[in-house]
Amino acid sequence: MEVKINKEIREFSESIFFGLSLRQFIFSILACGVAIVLYFTLKPFFGIETLSWLCILGAAPFAALGFIKYNGMNAEEFVIAFLKNIVMMPKHLIFDAQNIYAEEFREVIDKRMKQGILKPKKIKKEKKDKKLKKGSKKNREAERNVENT
Repeated sequence: MEVKINKEIREFSESIFFGLSLRQFIFSILACGVAIVLYFTLKPFFGIETLSWLCILGAAPFAALGFIKYNGMNAEEFVIAFLKNIVMMPKHLIFDAQNIYAEEFREVIDKRMKQGILKPKKIKKEKKDKKLKKGSKKNREAERNVENT
């Protein structure tokens, strides 16, 4: 005797009618009902081929609601998540770096710089060749090149 076990336990759904889950069965019945209503309502206005396509198009959303699953979400959950993402969320995310510490103490920093307590930092120039000896001709030329740039 062999017992079938799903690899992922969360994907288990109990079969109610004809191998369909209750959700699938209910939406299948709704799709058939919509197709029947559309057929009898639109029969006087269209030919049989056009009418059959309209019935299919009318029943398709209900069939999709019952059978489609995407990333573990049912169709209506996916549609809601998609609309939230498109409508409610911003399209372009802009990154604006802020130094909260500097903003908070801007007044204090400016005040101390005016008093002379703080001095602006100077950027040190790196020597091109640290291995050169002090006072050598090559070292003096390197220092001049650094100063000129």
